[in-house]
Amino acid sequence: MLSRFHLPVRILLALVLFVLPARAADRDSVTWMEAAFPPFFIQSGPFSGLGYGDVVSAILRERLTGYDHQQITTNITRHFYKFRQGEKVCSVGLYRTPEREAFMHFSIPSFLTLPAVLIVRKERHAEFGGRASVRLAAVLAQQRWTIGLARDRSYGPATDRILQRHAGDRHLLTSPGQELSRNLFRMLMLDRLDGLIGLPEENLYQAEQLGIRDQLMTLTIDENQQGYDGWLSSVGCSKNEWGRRIIAEIDRILLTERATERYRRAYERWLDPNSIRVYRRVYREVFLPGGPAAPRPAGATTAGTGKKELDRAAKRPL
Repeated sequence: MLSRFHLPVRILLALVLFVLPARAADRDSVTWMEAAFPPFFIQSGPFSGLGYGDVVSAILRERLTGYDHQQITTNITRHFYKFRQGEKVCSVGLYRTPEREAFMHFSIPSFLTLPAVLIVRKERHAEFGGRASVRLAAVLAQQRWTIGLARDRSYGPATDRILQRHAGDRHLLTSPGQELSRNLFRMLMLDRLDGLIGLPEENLYQAEQLGIRDQLMTLTIDENQQGYDGWLSSVGCSKNEWGRRIIAEIDRILLTERATERYRRAYERWLDPNSIRVYRRVYREVFLPGGPAAPRPAGATTAGTGKKELDRAAKRPL
């Protein structure tokens, strides 16, 4: 009796041990690359894990159940090295550019964020025309001011095109490293920079950390108001068959999740009330299903949408 009972148990145990590793081997993996750019990603302090990139990355990990997930923090240069090597890596918020499309697959937009702005000291606002907005091309053409920005980073197609025309200009100061914004802010306050280019929420966060928010102003960049290409960024993954498959899954998730309050509020929590009002309208009209599936080119028929409202809100402390 015992031998008749033990034989099926041994067979069953062998089958379980055989099947489980096979199933584990079938699971694919993905490494999510993050950068130290609060409040996009916040790796330390009281707001750790509450950056808007942190929240969206967490949503995707929750929904991509067929993958083993890893997270690493590395600089932008390392990001692109891994993409070019075809590793199983993704990043949740990258501007889609022709250069990057050569080695990356992109999702539909994963973020709608306010476009890059020029940050100046409030006491020097008059030097930049005293208006709520500036033409970046005109500012750089004068070669009068030293403007700081982060190296190897995209600020959206419109801004990037202007910066490329001034590549190597001694009046453009680029800063490497992971604490880019904080370093640039310190240089601005020491008058080693006359202005810096960055995203509004990133600048707001760093200015508050340094206790200088009331001393700075954000100036809208006119060239960023000619469409929504500077407002939209996407998930990027390596350009291979693995990347194509996971991007297709990510697209399906984004179409559902972007309409949720959790998704929208991930970014809103880092905006002032005036900006939230503009943001919600554009979010509804542009970002949700029925809006563009990819960034629109500069000069599209949406030119100037929201610009008057942004201008009214822009002439205030950072």
